Amino acid sequence: MPEPSPSSFRRGRLLRSGAAVVVLLALAGYLAVQYVTGGTGAPRCEVVSGKGDGASFEFAPEQAVNAATISAVGTARGMPERAVTIALATALQESGLRNIQHGDRDSLGLFQQRPSQGWGTKKQIMDPTYAAGVFYEHLAKVTGYSRLPLTVAAQRVQRSGYPQAYAKHEPDATLLAAALTGRAAATLTCDGRPGADPTGGADSVRAALVRDFGRDVLQEAGAEVGAGATTSPSPSPTGADGDGRTVTVPVPTGTTAGTTLRQRGWELAHWAVANSSALHIVRVSYAGRQWTAGNTDSEWRRATADKSGSVKPDAEVRIVTGQ
Repeated sequence: MPEPSPSSFRRGRLLRSGAAVVVLLALAGYLAVQYVTGGTGAPRCEVVSGKGDGASFEFAPEQAVNAATISAVGTARGMPERAVTIALATALQESGLRNIQHGDRDSLGLFQQRPSQGWGTKKQIMDPTYAAGVFYEHLAKVTGYSRLPLTVAAQRVQRSGYPQAYAKHEPDATLLAAALTGRAAATLTCDGRPGADPTGGADSVRAALVRDFGRDVLQEAGAEVGAGATTSPSPSPTGADGDGRTVTVPVPTGTTAGTTLRQRGWELAHWAVANSSALHIVRVSYAGRQWTAGNTDSEWRRATADKSGSVKPDAEVRIVTGQ
């Protein structure tokens, strides 16, 4: 039997070395994920039904940020929860709630809107706030959209080649809308990123709030914003604790588009949790409940009572960042 040639030995060594490198890279990637997420796997978010019927929907932090923006833009425009549900179901179908830079022909973004069809420039469409806003503009022109089947209302905006595809996302979109509009309290949670290096702190949270809800969101409760109006000062960038980490968001005492004070508070609180990974938020408190990044169950728990009595627990949402 002839002995293997030197070239065969070299090829064998190369193959074994290549396989070893692949294994090491895979292990390094796994360890990196474990380090960033505290050893619990990839970060995740979950929304559950407020009816106690066991319905739930699990999704990624990237999707949570986009869903929160879509909902906030809708409520800031005075759109009802049904409109938010339609928008979320549409984005779930069109992009999986991801702000993608590709699609059929020149379709882009969350809603796969096309610059060539007058939806805006590429830059505008890739801005989730703009994309959600222009979707709602078109939806508002659909007569009786809130009474139409979801797939019909969505199709009249999108003109999709697959008009029935939106229907399958209605249950998940309904859960998301109930939580993100604040109607279903303490129903949205995320793992967050405990221990990750923060990059923005309180200033980034404030900027994101204004981006999604508009500048009025940081005004004191009851303040009017407009020409000739006297506005109360916005909360300090350092927050109530003066530590540069806390943002205190006042909850208006009035109602907007039928929204109660408590519902508005939970809308803001859920928005903060949905943005926890992106903005490195580590704690959110509202109405005697508290969410903390990195808890094993990521549930809303009873918060320690405020002994000062200076602020009602449902009059403000407190957001604490990792910086």
